[in-house]
Amino acid sequence: MYLIVIAWMYVVLMMSVAEATHSTGTLLGALMTFVLYGVGPVALVVYLMGAPSRRKAIKAREAAEAAEATTLMPSSFEPDAGRHAAGGSKAVATDTGVAPVRKKP
Repeated sequence: MYLIVIAWMYVVLMMSVAEATHSTGTLLGALMTFVLYGVGPVALVVYLMGAPSRRKAIKAREAAEAAEATTLMPSSFEPDAGRHAAGGSKAVATDTGVAPVRKKP
């Protein structure tokens, strides 16, 4: 991919030199030719072509961080794998302070 980028930048450089050395050409025209035909499009293409490798690097970094986080996590923070309900070991109080509704005798 970089060979194509280098070749295209060479072509654009030669176009800019031709623009600058022509009898009706200007240095501003040569600079605009170099920027608009060379630097801008090449930067865009290189950025777009590098997107998959950047995405792969981000996923690899996230996977490494997740693996590191699981190896450093103490056992007290691991989720409960049992089938019992979550809660403390204290018995539930039977007297809640609210009397049941009954018929008066």
